[in-house]
Amino acid sequence: MKKNIAILAVVLLMAAPLQAQQEPAAGHWRTWFIPSGKDYRLPPPSSYEEEISQVLALQKALDSTGWQQILYWNAGAPGYRWYDMMYGLWMTDTTYNGFLANMLLSVAIYDATIAAWDTKYAYQRPRPFAADSQIEAYGVKPDSPSYPCEQAVAAGVAVTLIAHFYPSMADSVQRLAQQVMNSRIAAGVAFPSDTRAGFALGKKIAEKELEHTKGFSPATVWDGKRPHQTGIWQGEKPMAPLLGLSKTVVLDSSSQFRPAPPPDFANEMEELKNHQQTFRSMSNAFFYASQSFWDELLHKKIFEYNLHLNPPRAARLYAITAVAMYDGVIACWDAKYAYWGIRPDQYDTTYRPVVIHTPPFPGYPSGHAAISGVLGELYSYFFPAERAYFQRKAKEAAESRFQAGIHFRTDNEVGLALGRKVAARVIQQGSTDGADHGLPITANKPHR
Repeated sequence: MKKNIAILAVVLLMAAPLQAQQEPAAGHWRTWFIPSGKDYRLPPPSSYEEEISQVLALQKALDSTGWQQILYWNAGAPGYRWYDMMYGLWMTDTTYNGFLANMLLSVAIYDATIAAWDTKYAYQRPRPFAADSQIEAYGVKPDSPSYPCEQAVAAGVAVTLIAHFYPSMADSVQRLAQQVMNSRIAAGVAFPSDTRAGFALGKKIAEKELEHTKGFSPATVWDGKRPHQTGIWQGEKPMAPLLGLSKTVVLDSSSQFRPAPPPDFANEMEELKNHQQTFRSMSNAFFYASQSFWDELLHKKIFEYNLHLNPPRAARLYAITAVAMYDGVIACWDAKYAYWGIRPDQYDTTYRPVVIHTPPFPGYPSGHAAISGVLGELYSYFFPAERAYFQRKAKEAAESRFQAGIHFRTDNEVGLALGRKVAARVIQQGSTDGADHGLPITANKPHR
């Protein structure tokens, strides 16, 4: 056991010389659901002298569990672990609120981070490892002021939102939040009062944003009515038929980019039936049917570009992505239930898709294609040096639905086009938030 503790300590100390990137102007970036970061500036912190002994005591008492928690919460941007948790929750949520919860987590963490950065640079409180040479920094040394703690800010947001949307998780996330705060103190990067202030700030902003988004999800119940014409989707239990009635964030309405009605699919049905499957096409179909490719790709790129060391900028990417996905899915679902586009296995009941289950909602336009269109454009804005890669992946993901046999080609083409229109509108608004004076993030542009 002592050997394991020693190994963990060495790993953490090896990371200590690295320097995280600071964003002294981030407190002025435009927020989404609160007026500004400055409106939530905290009062000045008290003297940290009496807290030095508390930090030292926690470091002295570290055991293997404490070391592991430091390592766990050191990973990624402050919201990284919480985003991952929320993804697992909302992807199995059959209510409309799960979709809202996912968007709200990313946006609220961003807004709260901007507010935290306004306070940080208003008071310039030193980090514990900088305030006293006896205190070690176990991990990357953040090059930003200590008050309030940014990880505690994200925890305050996450605990508030997860407990609101998933009450059975309230106790569990509260315990996790306490782990976060203890780990930041023991890592030598935050004083106890930094974590308390950060948690309270995150909680306050999350509550405000819950109030702001009240009524975003449709409150009515589907009346069971469908169009009367032939050739429409006839599944028994349509999923989320009223999602298109949700309030959008950037789009003027869910129908702003509604495509034209679908064509007759006679020729496309023949194309599907004549399609010769290969190992590669079947592999592509199952891959995109089973993987959260775009979500994992954003985490990966944030790590690759070292943006996880820059909390405001990482939070910005997560927030813009969440807003674009939210508006994109709502726009797609508006079109799905405006037209009730039929699926191939209903158009021709002798046809058998490659995948076992056809999704329980209309086919036109493709949701996979729409989201791929959104994120292919959005990631190209974030990381323009890799635009060709993102565009290729967007087409590949859309094509996978044809290869799976659950969408006609037009479903995918229209979905991609719809997603790109939504992304362009979100980028137009997001690029004016004051970060980099509207310039996109590039691989070779330093962030300081």
